[in-house]
Amino acid sequence: MNQEKLAKLQAQVRIGGKGTARRKKKVVHRTATADDKKLQSSLKKLAVNNIAGIEEVNMIKDDGTVIHFNNPKVQASLSANTFAITGHAEAKPITEMLPGILSQLGADSLTSLRKLAEQFPRQVLDSKAPKPEDIDEEDDDV
Repeated sequence: MNQEKLAKLQAQVRIGGKGTARRKKKVVHRTATADDKKLQSSLKKLAVNNIAGIEEVNMIKDDGTVIHFNNPKVQASLSANTFAITGHAEAKPITEMLPGILSQLGADSLTSLRKLAEQFPRQVLDSKAPKPEDIDEEDDDV
């Protein structure tokens, strides 16, 4: 390697100007698999047990969206009051989950759903109503 190229590379790793120390170390970002392994080891310390027979999990948020897990792995530790749900999660609007989710809704969710249902027919009627420009004046025959 020639000296010019080497000097250029050395200058790139300096934090400050001439006379300052070089970068201490390269920051390595953690991957999701490392986080999953750490989570599983923490759950193992809590002595969680697998709960079988759960086909779906729906978490209803305040803004009207649902976090939906299909065939999740559910683990629980009642002594530690801890539940862990792992699997593929999808964020869906609550209208997409109807009518299957009606039995899972609470009182506050039902009231927000009623308000949404009241607004829906108005939107449909507004879009289907003929515009005043489309109505002919000759149609006034009785």
